[in-house]
Amino acid sequence: MPIRTNRGRSAVYRKLWGWPLRSPRHLITFVIIIVALGIIVAMVIPKAPSTGSAQPTGDTTSGTSSGGTSNQSTDTTTTTTQPTRLTSPLLSPTPAPPAPQALDVAQKWVTAWAKHPAGITNQQWLEQLKPYTTDEFLPQMGTVDPANVPATKVTGAAVSVDSTTSSVVADVPTDGGTIQVTVITTPNQGWRVSKYDKAG
Repeated sequence: MPIRTNRGRSAVYRKLWGWPLRSPRHLITFVIIIVALGIIVAMVIPKAPSTGSAQPTGDTTSGTSSGGTSNQSTDTTTTTTQPTRLTSPLLSPTPAPPAPQALDVAQKWVTAWAKHPAGITNQQWLEQLKPYTTDEFLPQMGTVDPANVPATKVTGAAVSVDSTTSSVVADVPTDGGTIQVTVITTPNQGWRVSKYDKAG
């Protein structure tokens, strides 16, 4: 049997690497083979992420059997439902027939507003309005001089212009023109006037 030596192996390697350089035809063939191998490798590599991306799905399903992973899945579900809960307060108020209490407050507020006999002070006038006015709106009424109020009495009943479950806009006629007031519900005081103006 022939004895194989390292010198024989190196000679074989030299023949393999030297083959492309023997002629232009060999070189072109070698380049085509390398390009073909590169194309094959490029087509195979992108498939690896697709197989890897399937693993998280497998981990999620398998994780439901373990305590730690199931907790993570529950946390993710909770965070995705929070934006839905936050949007609920942004819904517009529901239209509803005007509450009789709201119309009564509008009537009494305008009656107190128009009542300003000669010599009445601003503080006395505000005391008349206070039972029917919101705490936020009352300081604004403190800037009004009762002597400048054009009306002296109410001449008709309050009429609803617009109403929801939480607010009522009502027109109240006076001898100085129709006054439009907005009555809203408050947490602790019930229906109170939060705004007024001349009816348009």
